[in-house]
Amino acid sequence: MWYNNILETIGNTPLVKLNKIVKDVPGTILAKIETTNPGNSIKDRMAVKMIEDAEREGKLKPGGTIIEGTSGNTGMGLAIAAVIKGYKCIFTTTDKQSKEKVDALRAFGAEVIVCPTNVEPEDPRSYYSVSSRLERETPNSWKPNQYDNLSNTQAHYEQTGPEIWEQTEGKITHLVVGVGTGGTISGTARYLKEKNPNIKVWGIDTYGSVFKKYKETGIFDKNEIYPYITEGIGEDFLPRNVDFSVIDHFEKVTDKDAALMTREIARKEGIFVGNSAGAAIAGLLQLKQHFKPDDVVVVIFHDHGSRYMGKMFNDDWLRERGFLADEKLTARSILAKRESQEIVTIDIDKTVTEAINTMKTLNISQIPVTQHDKVMGKITESDILDALLENPSVKSQTLEAVVTKPFPFVDLNTSIDKISAMINKENSAVLVEDEQGRFEIITQYDIINAISGA
Repeated sequence: MWYNNILETIGNTPLVKLNKIVKDVPGTILAKIETTNPGNSIKDRMAVKMIEDAEREGKLKPGGTIIEGTSGNTGMGLAIAAVIKGYKCIFTTTDKQSKEKVDALRAFGAEVIVCPTNVEPEDPRSYYSVSSRLERETPNSWKPNQYDNLSNTQAHYEQTGPEIWEQTEGKITHLVVGVGTGGTISGTARYLKEKNPNIKVWGIDTYGSVFKKYKETGIFDKNEIYPYITEGIGEDFLPRNVDFSVIDHFEKVTDKDAALMTREIARKEGIFVGNSAGAAIAGLLQLKQHFKPDDVVVVIFHDHGSRYMGKMFNDDWLRERGFLADEKLTARSILAKRESQEIVTIDIDKTVTEAINTMKTLNISQIPVTQHDKVMGKITESDILDALLENPSVKSQTLEAVVTKPFPFVDLNTSIDKISAMINKENSAVLVEDEQGRFEIITQYDIINAISGA
């Protein structure tokens, strides 16, 4: 047997029992592994459904352009379908999304426009607003609008819900799903509750999102909204696809818990999944007291871990956000292991001769250069030597004549591995701002001293 095209392989994803990561949770915990879809995410299901419904309704015509605001996964599903069906794609996304997601969309020939995260949906710079403007300006274009397009929910009512019911032989008691657009949880829940109204549906939310409070109070509280790191779940508005009537409870999970649990799933279950899966398992563990030994719990694993290599699976990224324990030496511990020393800087208006005298007096080989008390460059012995060999009269000129680009800045939590990699022929040191806002300089000698004294 073969398939006529890749779109026919969407769906019928496996249900896998979780073991080590949920060992303290009563009941049978099953993960719906949506990474086996061709776009490696559950969003393939609704992307194709939205396109087919739009074609049927005459909204999407041959040779048309699909324009959508997407965090990456919906875009991937749309892009794959567009390749098969002959459409162009333009996607807008936010600057908090992983680079891997953006690169993956471009790999399928899509144009991707990155917009700022920390603006309201109505702001003309938001990825919602930019996609709407592009749709108005682009002839023969169509915007799926995954948030309000109810084909999203319908895809899961027709596919995901029935699959879970059949795979559990109707024994499912709980559904746990991260909530973003709301289509996955609403469509799946509606089908399952029609089969058995006693099934509990729990949505996973994040701090900075409005869902939980709205469900519990009916109040849309703008004070609840603030930037967060977790991808794929939570929103700062109420999409039409979120059917609060079929969701029994929302559980909030912190960015840190979601990120660290994403890594634990790979290490304890051998399943390589993305950030929303980490949030879902973290939320499930927070709710473990509500489960009984006979319960059958299904958790949706939305997408693949390869989309998060620069984030949740990157130690330095986690460490810079304070999510990872300080197991390795970091900039903070390097500074702690050496004697306190005041950093020497020199103003750009000083002459090259003055810089030479400062270096000679203090026995140093490089100095950060400042302008209005801000570091804007550096000078080194080799910079000065090269300039003097080319033009001996340069010594009477200001440092503007010899200044080069500044040393790289690092965070106090940056690992020794990353700092070492940044120190090379071009940069003999790095700069770090301490907790009091003072600048410190770390050289190769400081690293050697920290390692040998560790």
